[in-house]
Amino acid sequence: MSLPLLTPLTGDLLRQAGVPEPFAFGQADRVKFHELDVLDHVNNARYLSWFETFRIAYLRAYGISDYADTEGRPVLVLKSVAIDYRAPLHLEDTYVVAGRTRAYRRTSWAMDYAVFCDGKLCATSNAVICLMENDFVTKKPLPERYIQAFETRDGAQKDS
Repeated sequence: MSLPLLTPLTGDLLRQAGVPEPFAFGQADRVKFHELDVLDHVNNARYLSWFETFRIAYLRAYGISDYADTEGRPVLVLKSVAIDYRAPLHLEDTYVVAGRTRAYRRTSWAMDYAVFCDGKLCATSNAVICLMENDFVTKKPLPERYIQAFETRDGAQKDS
């Protein structure tokens, strides 16, 4: 199956690519030469870049930020991230990064990510993103539209 690269994937396209529920949003790409390490598989640090590229597409698709308006752009801070590597990826492999918001709190949300290649799980990750005021110190409450998007599209739950 040929997937459109760097294009939002949802529903049937995700399932055809072997991405299971509960993931409702993903993005495909192909491993490039500069992403390899000396062992000829994707360097571990590249996964962080892939998750960031995915996260920008996700935030645009969910109406959180279009990243065009620098004045009104939300201040989002990646508080923490962890990755579990399960299987290597190699040059020219087509992979899908899928992600979802699993839970949210008053000023932050927790995301889960996964990387799949031909339906095989290659890596998992989780991250916490905080919404901040422009001073980068004060936490800002999540707007209701963020919460609605997380609950409706991802089935996210409020975390106490």
